[in-house]
Amino acid sequence: MTDRKEFRDLSTPAQARDAIDGLDLAPDAERVPLDEARGRVLAERVDAGLDVPGFDRAAMDGYAVGGRDTFGADEADPVVLDLVGTVHAGVEPDVEVAEGEAAEISTGAVMPPGADAVVMVERTTETEAGVEIRTAVAPGDHVMLAGADVAAGERALGPGTRLTAREIGLLSALGVESVPVRGEPVVGIVSTGDELVRPGEDLDSAAGQIYDVNSYTIAAAVAEAGGDPVLYPHAGDDYDEMERLLRKAAAECDLVLSSGSTSASAVDVIYQVIEERGELLLHGVAVKPGKPMLVGRLDGRPDESADDPAEPSGGSAYVGLPGYPVSALTIFRTFVAPAIREAAGLPEPATATVTARMAAEERYGEGRTRMLPVGLVEAPEAVGEEGDATGAAGGDRDLLAYTVDKGSGATTSLVEADGVVEVDADTAYVGAGESVEVELFSPDVRPPSVLGVGEDDPALARLLDALDRPRYLAVGSREGLRRFRDGVPDVVATTAGSPAGDPEPLGAYDREWGLVVSAGNPEGIAGLGDLVDRELRFVNRGTDSGLRTNLADALADLADERATTRHELVEAIDGFELAARAHESPARKVAAGDADAGLGLRATAEKLGLGFVSVGTERVRLFANPDRAEKPGVEALATALDERLAAILDELPGFGQ
Repeated sequence: MTDRKEFRDLSTPAQARDAIDGLDLAPDAERVPLDEARGRVLAERVDAGLDVPGFDRAAMDGYAVGGRDTFGADEADPVVLDLVGTVHAGVEPDVEVAEGEAAEISTGAVMPPGADAVVMVERTTETEAGVEIRTAVAPGDHVMLAGADVAAGERALGPGTRLTAREIGLLSALGVESVPVRGEPVVGIVSTGDELVRPGEDLDSAAGQIYDVNSYTIAAAVAEAGGDPVLYPHAGDDYDEMERLLRKAAAECDLVLSSGSTSASAVDVIYQVIEERGELLLHGVAVKPGKPMLVGRLDGRPDESADDPAEPSGGSAYVGLPGYPVSALTIFRTFVAPAIREAAGLPEPATATVTARMAAEERYGEGRTRMLPVGLVEAPEAVGEEGDATGAAGGDRDLLAYTVDKGSGATTSLVEADGVVEVDADTAYVGAGESVEVELFSPDVRPPSVLGVGEDDPALARLLDALDRPRYLAVGSREGLRRFRDGVPDVVATTAGSPAGDPEPLGAYDREWGLVVSAGNPEGIAGLGDLVDRELRFVNRGTDSGLRTNLADALADLADERATTRHELVEAIDGFELAARAHESPARKVAAGDADAGLGLRATAEKLGLGFVSVGTERVRLFANPDRAEKPGVEALATALDERLAAILDELPGFGQ
């Protein structure tokens, strides 16, 4: 049994940044071929080794002349010069222009000896006597002199320059074959925990296994920051195996990132590996999400070929990220990504910060800086010309910010949020309507074209596929109506009541609901009465679901028939309080053999090859916020309802108008 490591003295965010800034992540410079240099950063100055162009060349088609021979020439009194030959681009001139002579020349061709100017072809006419010149030119006119673009010995590009197509073009013109660039920090990524399984492998949910999210999200984030991510096999909670894997990564990488096994738990041992095989600089940061964070240095694994194999082989910087995906990515983005960019020589990315109004009050009292994930929606005043969230088109926008934090363990918070509001540790709450600064995840972030909330529904999911950038939060009818009442979403879909006020109706349709049972209905379930009277395992939907509301109403009717109370019937149903989130979740429990019946739709049962016992139909109704009925995204949804709904309902069993 290991000693428990407590988070007694949490570091401030500033101290965490200082600790990471003090780590050495910068790799050695390297040379790369020019065709692999795009996006890399120059490590040294590049001087021009030759003139560009390397010769005096014609800037246009025409005639190479001595400028002195054209003085006084004009349309009324042209000068006639003898034509002595032609000079083509890419060919060494085989003629020389003497006084009173001219040579035909192509754009980019080498100026022949004796010529110092070019007369454009439009101001000339060839005659039997020679070339008639109808304009005067001075020496150097229409000629690009050698070195006019870049002169030999000139500073072409300086260290720290990020190589884009423009710089690659210049280097090509200089004949550069390879360039010295800053090395990309190699970042080893180790996810820890016995419960992790890599995507593509078999998952045993009954044993508590989950797919490894962090390895892939963090690897993508490392690459975006300019690092070279390397995925290592995930480590279990065994100390020896964790030490071996972390020290292997430390010997091969500039930085090692682990996720998980950093909380104050007796079974979490990473901090011990760092203390015993390196140096632990920081354990715990006063920030939410992301308190369990480690910063330190880690020795590499022993080199068996060395004179003393007990001595470490190299080593690296180390940062331990929290295990939950939202926490891990937030901590990485806030603290680690800037250090990787600096080591790679990359500038801070273009950032966008927008001002928004909080849609609802957010209370907070834990004494930690909070990184609050928020989504954005255009308020009524902002409806108009499309653009990015910063108002690049259409000017400043009136935006509402609503929290989407479902907890650190919810991966959907990663994609439903548009940015982060940083709340100071001393702030007790942020009031509804209060102005906040939202740091967008990317300058390219745009609010959704339409924000919908409400009932989870397969027909609506297909409708949304026809729209550009919709966002739909399947929070259930009851919660959807509450949010709609608060004025945050544009649209609500509900099967349980109508919104208050004067909402704009968009459309409606019916869906058949009931009990999803095993294929062939081996238990012979005939209706709700069997759930009450028999020992059957049942899986319900959440209390915000419209399906659950209709189930409660149907049980009330059954209670009236039996001269009892709905409470009595509910108490008799095994699993009534076992709530599943999505409309397919109860059915999947049945398919897995974990339940005899689940609340669901006929369409779901047929999709999964299960049986179905019908209880009734319910009406799905869509309403728009009346202030946003003319919002382009709402209008697009209304059009999709008119043009596509009938075909979608025909494809879904149990659906109709």
